[in-house]
Amino acid sequence: MSRPLPERVQAAARDRFDLTVRPETGPLSTEEMQAALRDFDGVVPTLGDLFSAEVFAAVPDARCRVLANFGVGYNHIDTDAARTAGIAVSNTPGAVTDATADTAMTLMLMSARRAGEGERLVRAGAWEGWHPTQLLGMHLGGKTVGIVGMGRIGQAIARRCHDGFGMKVAYHSRSPKELSFPASRAESLKALAGSVDVLVLAVPGGAETHHLINAEVLAAMRPHAHLINIARGNVVEEAALIDALQTGRIGGAGLDVYEFEPSVPEALKRLENVVLLPHIGTAALEVREDMGLMSVDNLVAFFDGKPLPNAV
Repeated sequence: MSRPLPERVQAAARDRFDLTVRPETGPLSTEEMQAALRDFDGVVPTLGDLFSAEVFAAVPDARCRVLANFGVGYNHIDTDAARTAGIAVSNTPGAVTDATADTAMTLMLMSARRAGEGERLVRAGAWEGWHPTQLLGMHLGGKTVGIVGMGRIGQAIARRCHDGFGMKVAYHSRSPKELSFPASRAESLKALAGSVDVLVLAVPGGAETHHLINAEVLAAMRPHAHLINIARGNVVEEAALIDALQTGRIGGAGLDVYEFEPSVPEALKRLENVVLLPHIGTAALEVREDMGLMSVDNLVAFFDGKPLPNAV
């Protein structure tokens, strides 16, 4: 395991495998990734462990036969290069859906209702008491939410918005979806951005979605609208978002991920109209346990000669 996982997950892995857990919490270095491919039969990598084509090429006689990724996103793994090297890759979909959707709702409420500003005001000792026009935000009830990427997580967010807040739902995806709630599909991302009060990003990371939200899309958004990102940091062109927030081109933003995380630009930190969370989308013990146990299940299946439950 490239990072310490919850003890319940480690115990499940020890029951079946000779387990080595790297004690550090940061990403694997290039040398560590090469050593992992060379020295272990299976590896449990996670976000930030950049298994690139170059890493695989540096270990042509890899002992590793499977990367059981801890997390639904796997854009940090070059899956084509892994396949060429004869290494299977799996992920942990499903386990993260509700927790990530809940984080999106947290960011929507915090951004729209200016909760971060309010907490900073109280903590700074600058609050002078209630008055009728203090920190007026946007009420979510009856507004329109736009979902970019209507997969598992996008649908879970949309259901919460529709069922819980009475919001209208619009979305943009490569193909129409059969949904259990009313929703309209926008023909283009710009059309969606220009028609909603909250734009939520729920797309996978990778080359196809790099800077999907750029200056052009941000310019199409309504001046009062809020952008919420629980996808991957590089889905948003961070410099363009900072400019849109600084100039008031959009109403606000809620971010759980960043383009160059863990680096967060000082310009973002200085802005009052953005909520900043430290990538906690799945940070609940039960969820992280479920993710880890799913990774272990993938390993067990692989070494039992069975199909990977969650192959990618």
